[in-house]
Amino acid sequence: MRMYADRATVAARQLVTDLLVAAWVYVSVTAALWVHALVRRLAVPGQKLEGAGNGMADSLGDAGRKVGRVPVVGDDLTSPFERAARAAHSLAEAGSDQQAVVDDLATALAIGLLIVPLGLVLFVWLPLRIRWIRRAATARDLRAVPGGRDLLALCALANQPLRRLDRIDADVVDAWRRGDDDTVRELAALELRGLGLRGS
Repeated sequence: MRMYADRATVAARQLVTDLLVAAWVYVSVTAALWVHALVRRLAVPGQKLEGAGNGMADSLGDAGRKVGRVPVVGDDLTSPFERAARAAHSLAEAGSDQQAVVDDLATALAIGLLIVPLGLVLFVWLPLRIRWIRRAATARDLRAVPGGRDLLALCALANQPLRRLDRIDADVVDAWRRGDDDTVRELAALELRGLGLRGS
C-alpha cells in the first residue's frame, strides 16, 4: 500500500500536508505541556503551606509531649499545644488541597488545548487521508486488470466534475454506454489523474 500519489506535484502536496499535520500535532502537544507546567507552578505556595503546616504540627506535638511530662500541671499545659498542632495540620491539609486543585486545573487546561487540534487531525485529516489511500489502492488494482478500465470510467462518471466530463464528449454517458474505447480510456485516465495516479 503506497501512501503517496504517482504524480510528483500531487505527491509533493500530500507530503507537505503530512509534514504540516505532524508539526501541528507536535506544536499542540508542546504547547499543552508548557501550559500544564506553567499552571503547576501555582502549586508551589500550597507545597510550602503543606510543608510549613506539617513542620509546625510536628514541633508543637513534640513540645506538647515534653510539657506533658511536667508533674501535676503537665496535662493542663498540653491541651493548647494539641489544639495548635491540629490547626497546623489543617493548614497542611489546605496546602495539599490547593495542590490537588492546581493539578486538576493544569490537566484540564492541557486537555482543553489538545481537544481541537487533535480532533481536527483524528476526525478530519486522518479519515480523508485513509480514504484517499484506499481509493488509490483500488484504482491501482483496477488499472492492472483487463475490465478495470471500464470500472474506472464508471467511477469517473460518478466522481468527476461535469465540466471535465463535458470536455471528453458532449454526450459522454451515451458514449460510455456504447463502449466507445476512446471515451472509456479518457474517462479512466481522468479518474486516475483525479487521484494523482498515472493513466492506464
